Amino acid sequence: MSIEKNIQTVKDFFAAIGDGDRNSLAALVTEDIEWIIPGEDWPLAGTYRGLAGVADVQGKASAEVETTYPKLPEFMAQGDRVIVVGVATGKIKATSNQFNDEWVFDMTVRDGRVARIQEYIDTQALARASRTDNQA
Repeated sequence: MSIEKNIQTVKDFFAAIGDGDRNSLAALVTEDIEWIIPGEDWPLAGTYRGLAGVADVQGKASAEVETTYPKLPEFMAQGDRVIVVGVATGKIKATSNQFNDEWVFDMTVRDGRVARIQEYIDTQALARASRTDNQA
């Protein structure tokens, strides 16, 4: 696939997440997708696999985190890899603690579908916002 088509696939993926459109999201990922969210001590950290994993992380995100994106992300690609750079702000619902997260997603597109996502995020800011000991 062309670089432009790979970028469009990733943009469509983000739009489906934003819309909460699980059917479109399922059509945009491979059955064996791997989604890696680094860190510990915050609700979304972990490795998610397959369509069930995508549904799991989306369900957790809806239940656990309120997120806004103050500016549009940037998309860059080479071959089957698309790099997305962005900023997220929000709060962890359980603690009401705020976070600011500058992030990068390294995404692999295979045959027009997202096959792998490796997030590079501010794990410390997200873990701090998840703390319940009022030291966030």
